[in-house]
Amino acid sequence: MSLPQKCLVDTNVAKTANLATQPETGVPLDCIAKCVEAIEHVTQNRGLVMDANDEIFNEYRQQLSMSGQPGVGDAFMKWVHDNRWSLPEVDRIQITPQGDSYVEFPEHEDLVDFDLSDRKFVAVANAHPNKPPILQATDSKWWSWKDALAQVGIQVNFLCPEYAKAKCAKKLGS
Repeated sequence: MSLPQKCLVDTNVAKTANLATQPETGVPLDCIAKCVEAIEHVTQNRGLVMDANDEIFNEYRQQLSMSGQPGVGDAFMKWVHDNRWSLPEVDRIQITPQGDSYVEFPEHEDLVDFDLSDRKFVAVANAHPNKPPILQATDSKWWSWKDALAQVGIQVNFLCPEYAKAKCAKKLGS
């Protein structure tokens, strides 16, 4: 798996990495391993892109343990806490709230129903001068939006594409 030098990390990547400490999660072991690898890659290369207002950080904090224990995703949370202000300033992107969305969220008819809580990731990627990809693990909703996101220049790197595709198809009843 080839991982980007700079990227955004959706919260479910860290949450899926945390599953490495749990037996029988229903998520394929190779998917969990890819999430662990991605987290390690991002932290070792200091390649995390976030928003300047800490909206992404606050989402991480609500769903991961700041103590860094017991999982790899929790260790990522601690790393983000300890390192977010030492990351390059160009990778801390200012986004502007606008109602339930952001000024920087791209306009596309197929993104009208895009999950409100995930819009910050897309807005940051869109506002960054290099439009870094967003790492995604198991959130199947993103699978249904991937083509529209690509059309507006937002790349989503699915760490578990078969899992996300199958889960999306099941939800859509196809």
